[in-house]
Amino acid sequence: MTATHQTFIQRMIGAAKLDIDTYEEVEHDETATTQAAAVVAIVAVCSAIGGAGDGGGGIIAGPIAALIGWLIWSGVTYFIGTRLFKGEATWGELLRTIGFAQAPGVLMVFAGFGLIGGLAAAASGIWVLIAGIIAIRQALDVSTGEALITAFLGWASYVLVAILIAVLFGVNAAILSSLDFF
Repeated sequence: MTATHQTFIQRMIGAAKLDIDTYEEVEHDETATTQAAAVVAIVAVCSAIGGAGDGGGGIIAGPIAALIGWLIWSGVTYFIGTRLFKGEATWGELLRTIGFAQAPGVLMVFAGFGLIGGLAAAASGIWVLIAGIIAIRQALDVSTGEALITAFLGWASYVLVAILIAVLFGVNAAILSSLDFF
């Protein structure tokens, strides 16, 4: 088991390394929610710097949209995981683990560098997806298959809500750009 008091950077690295103990630590550390929000915001800024967030309003609107997306997506995932698969977690536990699962997204800072940037962006997306499934599995205490289904249903639900909000309220691409959140 890893130390119970990792630093913020150690937690980001542990989450990126897909370290189960790190996910367990942040799941149970109620003070880590702010850190998880910081991970989401840092990744959104990296995405904006790398050019992947151009339609999302840049360095200001991108993190705001990403944070809103993180809150909504975690809530939907919480609802699906606890209702459909009888997972046992709080919304806060999912917020923390899913937030830290975004850590590999810092690679999006390289997205604007041609082929290498495209590869970095693709690797980042796949890596975040795998980390998210592990985060959901650890937070909900469900099987990997159940976590995968929960992740997919949660993401699909979030996409529908984001599109509906954008259409109904004429929201610009800032909200829709956060669809690459997971």
